[in-house]
Formats: sequence, C-alpha cells, structure tokens
Amino acid sequence: MRLVDTLTAFPQLLFALLIMVVLGPGLGNILLAISFHAWIPICRLTRAQCLREREREYVEAARAQGAGEAAIVTRHVLPNILAPIIVAVTLGIPQAIFTEAALSFLGLGVRAPTPSWGQMVGEGVTNIRYYWHLALFPSIMIAVTMAGFTLLGDGVRDVLDPRALKT
Repeated sequence: MRLVDTLTAFPQLLFALLIMVVLGPGLGNILLAISFHAWIPICRLTRAQCLREREREYVEAARAQGAGEAAIVTRHVLPNILAPIIVAVTLGIPQAIFTEAALSFLGLGVRAPTPSWGQMVGEGVTNIRYYWHLALFPSIMIAVTMAGFTLLGDGVRDVLDPRALKT
C-alpha cells in the first residue's frame, strides 16, 4: 500500500502526459497511460472496504461457525464490497474520458485517422473566432458523455446500496 500511496501523489493527467511523452501518441499508449493510474483509487477503496467488512458481526459469526478464510471472503466479504467497487469504476470512466480528451487536445492522444473529441476541439480552437461550432459541439459531447457516466454511476449506487429503502 505504500506504493499505492506514493502513486496517489501524482495527478492522473500529469502522469498520463509523462507516459505519452515517453511512449508517443497512439491508442494503445493512451489506454496504457490512463489504466496505469486509474486502478489506484479502486485499490484503495477495495482495501478500505475489506478492512471494514472483516470487522462486521456476520464475518465473526461465520468464523465462529468454522468457515475458512476463502469461504468467508467469497460468501460474505466479496458480495458486500462489490457494489462500491462497481460504482467507483463507473464514476472513474468520466475521468478517463477527460484524460483522453485532454491528451488528444494537446496532440499526444490518438493519431490523426482515428477520431477523438479532444482532437476535434484542438483543431477547432485555432479558428474559434469564425468557426466556433468546430470546437463547441465536440466539447458539448465530451461534457454530455461525462455527465451520462456520472449519472449512471449514481444510479448504479442507488440500485446496489443495501442500506437504501426499497419501496
């Protein structure tokens, strides 16, 4: 966890920018750059949830009944930590979209034949005074997509929350 804590100190966009400068532009490189840092919040959340769940009464009851560690993890701990992890992954997608768009805007993202909203915004900014729509509409689509995944994450959290009142 000390490695994870150390990597948490670096912002994802800055870390991805460093990787893209070293590896060069391309779809595979940008996926590697984003995923190399995106697992860190999920790792921290998973550890925190496991530490919280292992102290619960039902885990102690299962341990008292003689259940093994593997059975406790698969039957009790894992189902209870899965919902927050799914929500965190869903809420991490907008950050990955923004990172890709920012890197493509700077010219370090995907290469020219592959379309990218960040690349479209970057090309539209040069003539924004006369052709404002070239930068506006891709920017709106980035914002709408990010908002959609955020709302999806909120909805998934509401559905998977065991403490919510179901009516």
